[in-house]
Amino acid sequence: MTEATETGTATRAEVCAAACADAFRGDGEIVAAAVAGLVPMLGSRLARMTFEPGLLTTDGGPSLTAEAVPLGAPADVVEGWLPFRDHLWLVLNGRRHVWMGASQMDRYGNANISCIGDWAKPKSQLLGVRGAPGNTRLNTTSYWIPKHSARVFTERVDFASGVGHDRGAFELRVVVTNLAVLDFATPDHRMRLRSVHPGVAVDDVVAATGFELEIPAEVPETRAPTAEELRIMREVLDPKGLREREVPA
Repeated sequence: MTEATETGTATRAEVCAAACADAFRGDGEIVAAAVAGLVPMLGSRLARMTFEPGLLTTDGGPSLTAEAVPLGAPADVVEGWLPFRDHLWLVLNGRRHVWMGASQMDRYGNANISCIGDWAKPKSQLLGVRGAPGNTRLNTTSYWIPKHSARVFTERVDFASGVGHDRGAFELRVVVTNLAVLDFATPDHRMRLRSVHPGVAVDDVVAATGFELEIPAEVPETRAPTAEELRIMREVLDPKGLREREVPA
């Protein structure tokens, strides 16, 4: 592993997964909808196997699993079936915590997954709004950004697919990136630097962000996974090391 991905006994990807897991603390019996990538999916399953046993995790599809399923593996035991119509009921009633990705995000958490450039004639066509408006208006939402850069964290998004706090978001809890953990715990809900990952300096995050972050007087280091969390990730949930592919060196 390179210096960029390894921090002590835990890799950067494992630090990120533990940070994603921590975002579920106190959520209780809700659906963990980690649709943004392998790292938040790993984090949701890690949370269920440690401090949030009531969390409902899926196989990545409609099956609610009796045990947290290893990444890329089928569920051995299914405890429930969640077809799309029932999933939409949960969306409408706020019974889920969803992790999304973003191609652009501004200081209030408005996120773009639709297009780059002017809507009438975009430079690049992306996914479209998908479920982002409903997710951000009705559910707790967090974001996973595997490559923190000023191209993603921009002064203004070209299109607001997911709404930010200035447009009435329900709750944007955290943004976890390969460099840091960010939140919106400020009086006007502007993005704040909560912690930097081991080996990352505050200046590194500032340089990779295209707008002015709220920065506390003291910025702590993101916690490292415990020995038991590392064992679960490496031996139970992701023995193939798929998490490492998602965090750039």
